[in-house]
Amino acid sequence: MKKILFRKILFDCLKFFIVTIIGTSVIVWVFQAVNYLDIIVEDGRNYQVYFKYTMLSLPKIISKIFPFAIFISFFYIFSKYENKNELIIFWTHGITKLQVINFFLKASLALLLFHIIFISFLVPFTQDKARSIIRESNINFFDSLLTPKTFNDVIKGVTIYTDEKRADGSLKNIFIKKTNNDSEFEITFSQTGEIKNLNNNQILVLYDGKNIKGNKTNLDSFSFSKSDFNLSNLETNATTYKKTQENSTFELINCYLALEDRKKKKENKFNVENCRSDNLSNIFGELYKRFIIPLYIPILILVSLILILISKERSNYIKLKLLIFLFGLFIIIFSETTLRFVEDNLLDNIKLILLPFLSTIFFYSAISFKLKWSVYK
Repeated sequence: MKKILFRKILFDCLKFFIVTIIGTSVIVWVFQAVNYLDIIVEDGRNYQVYFKYTMLSLPKIISKIFPFAIFISFFYIFSKYENKNELIIFWTHGITKLQVINFFLKASLALLLFHIIFISFLVPFTQDKARSIIRESNINFFDSLLTPKTFNDVIKGVTIYTDEKRADGSLKNIFIKKTNNDSEFEITFSQTGEIKNLNNNQILVLYDGKNIKGNKTNLDSFSFSKSDFNLSNLETNATTYKKTQENSTFELINCYLALEDRKKKKENKFNVENCRSDNLSNIFGELYKRFIIPLYIPILILVSLILILISKERSNYIKLKLLIFLFGLFIIIFSETTLRFVEDNLLDNIKLILLPFLSTIFFYSAISFKLKWSVYK
């Protein structure tokens, strides 16, 4: 009977948790999806790219909401059980409050492990996949981005100007400047032009113009009657390089080992993108986010379990309940703000790493002492 009771309350908590995290994630995703419209409006990507990119952002949203959903779910279920006197069933079957706390502390470890796996492997994988979609996609709506009599710098390293864009899609008096680096440039003038789709590639066909290529020492030019400018191989100004948060956990750990070997002048076989000494604080921050911040989950569950320690018959029950709720929110916010204090050295981060462990021990000890003291009295 005891196992059935424990399973029931845990099932209720998890069921409400799933509803909470799905509902909240969808709401946040909708708002973010609106912000991602820049992928279409400014970068000229198609709707398929937009849909894939926004869908791949869902795991990141879920990982952010996860601790909040955990606390809200357990707080709500414990509050509900207390208000409806359903916890009395536990006490009448010989289950002590300390046994309930021990059971949910063990359950919190399973949720903690799941969150670490989710945020350490699935989230960076989907983030990297989303970036690769942007990187590999073609600019399919370039013609809709061209505004007459305006210098358009949507494409990375390329500025395009046209005097007129006619109803048939043709362009008049076109200016294109392309820069490869600080010293090399290419300028193209054309009287007319049009955008064509050839083999799923967008080509800007230029007529009757002149091309000028140069650098700091040389300058070459030639005239043409027709020239093709491939738009599909170009990148927009959207970030297409890999960010630290998109590296896998193994890559981040290998990067740290590589940098340590570099300090000791040892050879290291690992080659990780963004693995630079000046990026070490970001690497530590990302590893901290994946392995340490989830350790606050047991604390959140212990805080919600305080509800079973106080009687609803107390005159200040509502105030105490509100204080417990606010305290749980404070812990969620605090766990995120600790990220600001992460240093680029492992030893300097020991205090931050130990903090959730020590806090869990403190809360568990305080609750246990409270229960034992109540029995003693």
